[in-house]
Amino acid sequence: MNNKGFLLVVSAPSGCGKDTIISKVLDKMNGDAVLSVSMTTRAMREGEKEGVNYFYVSKYEFFKHIEDGDMLEYTNYGSNYYGTPIKPVKDQLEKGKIVILIIEVEGGGNVRKAFPDAKKIFVIPPSMKVLEQRLRSRGTDSDDAINKRMTIAECELKRACEYDYIVENDDLDKAVEDVLAIIRAEQLKIDNMKNKLKEVMNYA
Repeated sequence: MNNKGFLLVVSAPSGCGKDTIISKVLDKMNGDAVLSVSMTTRAMREGEKEGVNYFYVSKYEFFKHIEDGDMLEYTNYGSNYYGTPIKPVKDQLEKGKIVILIIEVEGGGNVRKAFPDAKKIFVIPPSMKVLEQRLRSRGTDSDDAINKRMTIAECELKRACEYDYIVENDDLDKAVEDVLAIIRAEQLKIDNMKNKLKEVMNYA
């Protein structure tokens, strides 16, 4: 296992497949990486599970957590709120885990303020046309909702330059390997390997 944990922020416009990519990445990390479960006021979608995809709460509960100082970050996306409870993140980092946050662009910027050393990946689609096709194939949104998501996506893509890495999700397997390569490169940086270096020098 990596001897020092770090925070990995993953953002993307809706429909880019970031959840699928990270799910496969976690499967390959053998417990060295964990997913930080966000909190949201949006309704649960078919196939999602409480405490796995999100913690689903009312707006009243959400803002109570903010007032109590329990949120690392939070943001409004469309008509819903999303946020990251801070304690589980800190607990996992102290255990040396790679903590992955799948969050919106605005939230990603807020996390960097609290954790300057966080690494950030932005997932992009092959094209806006493909992104629209993916959104429509879900069959869960109206035309108006899709148009709104596309407008938001254009705004989010303009902020991709604020991230450390860009991964294109054209081929899912390649996108997964790209994320794994980024994680491995970060694990091998000197700041993360200092403890291992000390072990070698001390004949441990």
